[in-house]
Formats: sequence, structure tokens, C-alpha cells
Amino acid sequence: MAKQIHLNGFIQNSPSPHSTGLWKHQKDKGTNHHSLSYWVEAAQILERGKFDALFIADVLGTYSVYENNHHAATRGAVQLPAHDPLIPISAMAAATEHLGFAPTISATYAQPYSLARQLSTLDHVTDGRVAWNVVTSYLESEAVNLGLSGRLPKELRYNRADEFLEVVYKLWEHSWEDDAVVYDKERDMFADPEKVHLINHDAEFFHVPGPHLVEPSPQRTPVLFQAGASPKGRDFAAKHAEAVFTKNHSLEALKQYSQDIRRRTKLQGRDPNEVLIFPMILPIIGSTEEEAHAKLEELTSHVSYEGTASLLSGHTGIDFSQYDPDQYIEDIETDAVQGNLDMYTKDPNKKWTLREAVKNHGLGNGTVKFVGTPEQIADKLEKWAVEGDVDGFNIAQTYSPGTFQEFVDHVVPELQKRGIYRTEYEGKTLRENMFGKGKAHLPDHHPAKRVGLLQPK
Repeated sequence: MAKQIHLNGFIQNSPSPHSTGLWKHQKDKGTNHHSLSYWVEAAQILERGKFDALFIADVLGTYSVYENNHHAATRGAVQLPAHDPLIPISAMAAATEHLGFAPTISATYAQPYSLARQLSTLDHVTDGRVAWNVVTSYLESEAVNLGLSGRLPKELRYNRADEFLEVVYKLWEHSWEDDAVVYDKERDMFADPEKVHLINHDAEFFHVPGPHLVEPSPQRTPVLFQAGASPKGRDFAAKHAEAVFTKNHSLEALKQYSQDIRRRTKLQGRDPNEVLIFPMILPIIGSTEEEAHAKLEELTSHVSYEGTASLLSGHTGIDFSQYDPDQYIEDIETDAVQGNLDMYTKDPNKKWTLREAVKNHGLGNGTVKFVGTPEQIADKLEKWAVEGDVDGFNIAQTYSPGTFQEFVDHVVPELQKRGIYRTEYEGKTLRENMFGKGKAHLPDHHPAKRVGLLQPK
């Protein structure tokens, strides 16, 4: 059987978050992101296309590295306004039956006890269709607005996130036994207290006695996404993630990334094939190749240079207002998003000037662009999936939700015709649709299953 491709839609609760300035395009509806109808329409389009999930990015601060203020980000709607990613999920779930939802929530600023309750509740009301994109946050403005003096060092952020996950694993997987809820009217017992356990977590970052506030949900633990790019981030993903999200310019860079993630996952004692890899791609679809390239030029004309420079500054932690536009970008270590810098400083095919990087970053946050006819885009998806050893793709947008609609109408049928993409959903929960029917829960060798509950001292 030919390799099967999985797809997620990439979005954010903001006007034109990943193609800076495209809110101005006549086909874009991103300025309606504050409306539930916008979210329901996007979700229904993706479900019609048999996507696994809607992947909802998020940040908790402004892009204020550029010129040391938020002005360029405000003018360019650079992920500002940034509404909450969790709020629209219930409405989308009510309007769909199979599509999953993967909101981004920072383990640096959330609290594990309350987050476990939020996601368990969502897993219940969606009938098991929730994931969590685990991030550690990279913006200085996030840290300052959330009560810290500055952004925590990357090492500390990942150490804290590691313990954060240990806490929620205990709550989700071990606090309530499977048969704790008994609904016993004769004994006036809703749940058996002997089967609802304190977790008694007491370690460096968190003291959480428990028990969990929510009875076991259909998946217990939401599907775990992660997007680590630094060595520390990749180790974190290899230990915890069920799916990783990446951006690469080239197939060769993607091959190296996939090999590295699979190697690190094996070192963690896990099956490397149980971590699904999803590179992001931006499709530019035309009825002919010439039409697609003309469309790319037209879309690029809407990109805000200053807005994109402020986005790239926030992504990398480097104030590019201090750079000459024709200066080459330097290879340095950053406490922001290493992968967004590596795309330009470690590209084996070219050296990037700031001007070139900004032009590229303005559409799809710098991700690779697949430009061509539906057949040509399907060719590239198949080639990257097989040769790059990846499991699927996160589909980014130029104008929203029109990019999703064009992809579902024109590329999905081509993938289905080739026998490399589903025609129907396989299971009921998100984890089943990603890993196979009957696999609604984490496998036994995942670290969530191995954490133990401590007895009180």
C-alpha cells in the first residue's frame, strides 16, 4: 500500500498571522477572525477535505523586538490582535464530526492543574478530538506581561516544561481509574473515591497534590504536538511528542531533520514511527504553472516589508531594524525560535540577505512554497513525504480560508485519486485518525504511562 499522507490546517486567531499583510487581499476574510462563523467555515472546509486537525498557533505577547516597540507589528497586524485559541473550539466541534483541534498553549505561562482541566473538558465536549501543541514561548514581551522580569533561558524553559508534562500526565493518566465513575444510584455514589487518587506531585517547579478535577475523557491525554528546533527542543519532542511540526526550505534539510528526530526518539526508548512529522508548506495553486507563478507574484505584492521584518525579529530575537537590508543574516544561537533563524543561516543552497529573507518570510512565515497545478503540488507532496520520511503536512494560508478551500477542492482529489490520502475518516478520536482505529489512548511505552503517583510523606 502506498504511503498515506496526513494533513492539518495551520491558522491563528489573528487577521493575517502567517502571511503578513494579506489581510488587505480581496479574498481574505481574516479580519472576521473574531466571528464564530469564520471559524465554523474554516473547520467545515477542512473536514470536507478529511484533514486530521486544525492546528491553531498562538503567542501571548507582541512582536516588539523590531525597533524595541510594538509599532510596526500594530500597523501591520503582525499577529496582533491575537485572540484566544481555545474559545472557538467548542463551536467548531459542534459544527463538525471528525476534525480535530490542536491549540497552542505555553507550558511556561500556564499552570498544569488548570490546563489539565481545560483540555480534559474540551476532550469531553469534542468526543475526543483535542490535541495540545506544547510550546515554551519565545517572545520577551510575553514574559514581561506575564509577571517575569524577562524571558527565561531556553534550558530553564524546557526543564520547566518537562516537569509540567509530568504533572499533567499524572492528572490525565493516573488520578482517575478507568472504572472510577460508577453512577450507582442505590449507593448514592457517582464515583468511587477509592479509585480517584491524589497525585502528590512535589518537585522543583510545581507542587500539585491533586486529584484531577475531570473524569477520564475519551483520549485521556490530548494528542501531543511539539515544534522544537534547537537540540534541547528536539530532545523534548523526542521524549514527549506524538507529532512534530517543522519548517524547511528544501527536501535535503527536511531529510536531515527527520533523521535526527527519529534518532532522538529511538534514544528515548520509543518507536521512531510513533512520532509523526509534519512540515509546513504553503500551496500556491493555479490551473497552469504560469498562472500559479503569476498568482505568487500578486500575493507577494500584498506583503508588508516592515511588518514582516518585525515578525522575523520576534521569531529570531534579533532587531533587524539595525541591519542593512542587503546584509547577510548571521548564524547565531538564539533564545527565541532557533528554527526560524536556521532556515536562513543554515540553508545549504544559498546565503540569505535580510531583504531576501523578509520577502520569503512574508508568505507562510518563510515556509517552503509549492507553486503549480494541483497535479504538480500533489507530486511534490508525495515526493517530500516519501523521500523526506515525513507523515504529512501542515497547510499554511495566504488568504483565509480561501487557501484551505482551494487546496481541498483541487489538491485533495488528486491525492485521493493516487491512493495516498483517505477518502473517509478511520476512527472517532483524533488520535485514532492519526494512528489507526482503536488507538484512542497513548501507547504503554509513552512516558506518560510510566510516571508514578507518590504517597504523601
